[in-house]
Amino acid sequence: AESRCLGRPCPCSCDGGAAAFENMALQFGEEQFQEGLKELDEPARGAGWELFTETMGITIYRLYDKQTGLYEYKVFGVLPNCTPELCANVYMDLEYRKKWDGYVKELYEKDYDGQTAIYWEVKYPFPLSNRDYVYVRERRDLDLNGRKVWVMLAKSAPVSHCPEKRGVLRVKDYRQTLAIESDGGSGTKVFMNYFDNPGGMIPTWLINWAAKSGVPAFLTDLQKACNGYTEYCNSRRK
Repeated sequence: AESRCLGRPCPCSCDGGAAAFENMALQFGEEQFQEGLKELDEPARGAGWELFTETMGITIYRLYDKQTGLYEYKVFGVLPNCTPELCANVYMDLEYRKKWDGYVKELYEKDYDGQTAIYWEVKYPFPLSNRDYVYVRERRDLDLNGRKVWVMLAKSAPVSHCPEKRGVLRVKDYRQTLAIESDGGSGTKVFMNYFDNPGGMIPTWLINWAAKSGVPAFLTDLQKACNGYTEYCNSRRK
């Protein structure tokens, strides 16, 4: 299987991902990428997993975490009219995300203690405080006897040289897996597994909204962003 680490993407990966990328220390094990691949083939929904919602062509399952009182989620669906390679490039392009994701307050990559990490501040509705993240990520493009799968992993990184901001709550427990491949036509088959502990006192209604509506809306926005990526890249080259 061919793999490529995109720990430090160029400011605009509009070349379709063919540009050279600097290496960073690998943050994820091979088995974690294989787990994402397996979920595309046969979703693992063992004891405790329950159907949460089906909306906008997206199915979401959840698993209660007793330690935090929060839920881990698994998301399945198809993004129409968007190839998986394009979807992966859009997902990894931080500069472009600042254009299409209205919840981004700040988003950039930086070296902390010799480790490349991403800083991300997310807008929360008033009167809640914004949240911010410091996390690492890695992408691998897998070719399994002609079957092409893109797997992207992300998780919180304990970075001491990125001080917390006043009035912004730091999310210290975040992890996400995104695995995608062609749906056999012009779309992309998607699997996403994520857990996010935002801290603070967040109303149950907001948590439910984020899972039931926010996640499908994000995937819809991602699909729209894919449609506009070529135009964006062309504008960057001028």
